[in-house]
Amino acid sequence: MNQNFDIQAYMTRGVERVVADAIKATVKNPRESAFMLRFAAASRAASRRRAEAEKNGEHIPPFLIASITSKCNLHCAGCYSRCNHATVDAEPVFQLTSREWLRIFSDADDLGVSFILLAGGEPMLRRDIIEAAGERQNILFPIFTNGTYVDDRYLALFDRCRNLVPIMSIEGNREVTDSRRGKGIYDRLIANMDAFKKRGLIFGTSVTVTTENLKEISSDSFIESLSSRGCKAVIFVEFVPVTEESRELAPGDPEREYLAGEIKRLREQYPEMVFISFPGDEKSSGGCLAAGRGFFHINSHGGAEPCPFSPYSDVNVRDKSLKEAMHSALFTALRSGDILADDHRGCCVLYEKRDQVEALMV
Repeated sequence: MNQNFDIQAYMTRGVERVVADAIKATVKNPRESAFMLRFAAASRAASRRRAEAEKNGEHIPPFLIASITSKCNLHCAGCYSRCNHATVDAEPVFQLTSREWLRIFSDADDLGVSFILLAGGEPMLRRDIIEAAGERQNILFPIFTNGTYVDDRYLALFDRCRNLVPIMSIEGNREVTDSRRGKGIYDRLIANMDAFKKRGLIFGTSVTVTTENLKEISSDSFIESLSSRGCKAVIFVEFVPVTEESRELAPGDPEREYLAGEIKRLREQYPEMVFISFPGDEKSSGGCLAAGRGFFHINSHGGAEPCPFSPYSDVNVRDKSLKEAMHSALFTALRSGDILADDHRGCCVLYEKRDQVEALMV
């Protein structure tokens, strides 16, 4: 790991840019814009808390990923979570309660975490937790959802709690989306978008980027179709190959460079939208941002993991605070070692080098 790289400054600049873009994206929506301005103030205060902690030798990442359930109603082709057995059909047992998640959200707020990405499984199956998240107005909660559980109750909740932002998964056009996610899903997503727009609610989309769809999902025609329906954020998530057969779908350096160029262009052409890629250009960030450098993952049972693609944990937040979890032996070994900065063929160094990560658990 490059010891001269200032991760705190890098992450702070990233947060500031996302917040600034969000304010621009909501300028024509008075209620949303008012919330974003309040959140910007809260985000600056959180940045100051993280900076103060950094001076005292304590690095606090601004992002957290929380998989609040392991259950999902869809069987999307190539789902990494099902391949890792982190997502199942059975009714989950021994998962964190809404009260436990609210404690985690409160701890994160106190530490200076600004964004908590709610994932699953299908997170909207846990309405109780999403309602608890709505109480923490200093934190923005993007909800990564397949969109099939959006209803009038959720629309009312999103209207009341503007820190809850649904991010719906879409793969491109109807044919591509339905082939991966199931027949009728595309039309359901479009109906949701119309409902959000009618109520003046912001929403975003997440798109899985592969070598096959890279040019289509970054094209003006696709982005314009989302923008016209009121979409305010597009998160490009690079495909992680979970089988050797699918490795050729994973973006490499040329594809990442192309996507970075397209994102720069799209930001200029669509100032009313926020564009983010994950994991993005690791070279500019001094390596992978997992294991607490920029974020870490809490699974539905409370295990603190480097990231969703690296489901290994040696500490549980049921027994430890968030700050203690960040100092787990696994996280510490990953941050102080070379794995996060290693070269790799696919888009996820921790998944590709999972044998080395497993060895750290011994």
